[in-house]
Amino acid sequence: LTYKADSLGYYPQVILAGRRINDNMGTHIASRVIKLMTQHDLPIKNSKVLVLGITFKENCPDIRNSRAIDVIRELQSFGADVDVYDPHASSDEVEHEYGIRLIDRLDKKYSAIVLAVSHQEFKKLDWTIIRNDQTIVYDVKGFLDRSQISSRL
Repeated sequence: LTYKADSLGYYPQVILAGRRINDNMGTHIASRVIKLMTQHDLPIKNSKVLVLGITFKENCPDIRNSRAIDVIRELQSFGADVDVYDPHASSDEVEHEYGIRLIDRLDKKYSAIVLAVSHQEFKKLDWTIIRNDQTIVYDVKGFLDRSQISSRL
């Protein structure tokens, strides 16, 4: 669309602004999570953070154009130890594309959890296995009930 607009001599400011916002969303989400952790006196460096979902959209296996990777990379840049769980994504494909090994089960507690993709399976999670009273839960998609989360986008 921007290419076509440019070719017609029109500068598509709104479209380009939307793209800039989209491109910076991973950094924004990670910064919000880090800020919440800091406000709750949770250490950032070497903290265990879980990202739920890495696919492009919910309930599908496609990892192309996933924005979750931006969140993961930004959290890692703060020194967080990030695990990624996605029952729809191919572990081999994710490792090949992004160098990330998916975890295959949820069996430990995390300092922060980022719900990045709204897979139906995540509605049925036993949250007591992965969180404690201090765990920050950030819901990117507004998928979970407000009583289950710390904040949402």
